[in-house]
Amino acid sequence: MFFARLDHPADFDGWREAARRAVTCRVQPDAMSFTVGDEAPSLFAEPLPETVPDDAPQVTVAKAFPELAKHVVCNADPERFVLAYRLLWRLQSEKGLLEVASDDDVIRAREMEKAVYRDAHKMKAFVRFREIGTGEGRHYIAWFEPSHHVVELTAPFFMRRFAGMVWSILTPLRSVHWDGADLSFAPGASIEDRPKEDATEDLWLTYYASIFNPARLKVKAMQAEMPKKYWKNLPEATLIQPLVRGAEAASRRMLETAPTLPSLRHERVAETIGMARAAKTAEDPLLGNQPRTLDEARAEAKHCQACSLWEPATQTVFGKGPDDAPVIFVGEQPGDQEDIAGEPFVGPAGKVFDSALADAGIDRSRAYVTNAVKHFKFVPRGKRRIHQKPSMGEVKACRFWLEMERDIVKPKLVVALGATAAATVLGKSVTIRDTRSKLIDLDAETKLLVTVHPAYILRLPDPDLQAKETEAFNRDMALVRETVPEIALAA
Repeated sequence: MFFARLDHPADFDGWREAARRAVTCRVQPDAMSFTVGDEAPSLFAEPLPETVPDDAPQVTVAKAFPELAKHVVCNADPERFVLAYRLLWRLQSEKGLLEVASDDDVIRAREMEKAVYRDAHKMKAFVRFREIGTGEGRHYIAWFEPSHHVVELTAPFFMRRFAGMVWSILTPLRSVHWDGADLSFAPGASIEDRPKEDATEDLWLTYYASIFNPARLKVKAMQAEMPKKYWKNLPEATLIQPLVRGAEAASRRMLETAPTLPSLRHERVAETIGMARAAKTAEDPLLGNQPRTLDEARAEAKHCQACSLWEPATQTVFGKGPDDAPVIFVGEQPGDQEDIAGEPFVGPAGKVFDSALADAGIDRSRAYVTNAVKHFKFVPRGKRRIHQKPSMGEVKACRFWLEMERDIVKPKLVVALGATAAATVLGKSVTIRDTRSKLIDLDAETKLLVTVHPAYILRLPDPDLQAKETEAFNRDMALVRETVPEIALAA
């Protein structure tokens, strides 16, 4: 009886070297065993000979065997090393062994291989890093509980994915560390070593809740892909039950606010306006002059065809408010109800907007409210029109009108509602996280305040998160009033 000692539970390189030596020494599978680390070998087992006979046979294997053996060795089955060795031994005389689908050893090895593949996939999907420290001492640590010895298999994936971070993944079986240059492995860790939370977790939870679609909820399918055993280590797991419980009500709200196609009357009106514009172009040589008032600009914008959005939309939805408004609120684009009404922020998002203004004591009639894009972009689904985010080309084509509105109104403050509005005003992409609730100088006389779009608050399915974001949005509106006191409601 012989044994070979391996360094760690998934030591494929050590197993391969020992297995080849055992085959060349003609050690039968039932006479070969493997130990890991400090494990004691069988009572009568002897170390595998260091030298091989001069007439030792050449070890040959099928091309697919190394990959199969690598995954078998990573399985948690205590017989994994012996099974892999038995397959190696049999392959010396049974060249087509791996093609025999009914063979007991092959069946078992394939099942072990699949289990390891599944576990490695779950590790890639459910590892969550938490940030520890700041500056140069910043370190990201994750805790994961695999079913098999998959840390060595998956470590290269995380190294490529998070090459610019210093990180560690702790598991009860094995741990891995990346310092930005080299991977290193260590023994398993304790669950007490895992970090409990970090500063960005609330942001991740908000994002997770905002992308939840209650109409597509399939609980059994979700649990099949994300088994409950992983929930305790996922920060978003705290949201799963509330989101599932509220899915029916959220779906009902979506149906109640479903957009509809405009009436035939609106289409005829749009056609009439277009024909009138064509006739006016032929007889009015001053048509290209720069508008001096919002009414003139609004009349010009009715005929805008700078991008393709004008064609399916009901009408241009220009801004609304006084020419001398001290504040301009800029949204992304009109929605279904705005497209039909011809006015900005009159739909569900407009109700959230009006409520926040009222709580802050702001008189909407003293503000100018508009959008970065003046036509409704949508995809028809039966009788419904589903909102689509405008492209950067469409945003740039419409920026002319927003700049014209600013030139006429000359506001003290521009409030960008959402990332698209902020990018339009600044001329570059920015994130809400980095710019929100800060007063940014646009020029010597105008400041910019970036906040979320009211529609974002509406889309949050979790009532607690919705209340939290509503409160934050109301604070931003209070900052608007503090910055521009003349926008306040009359006493």
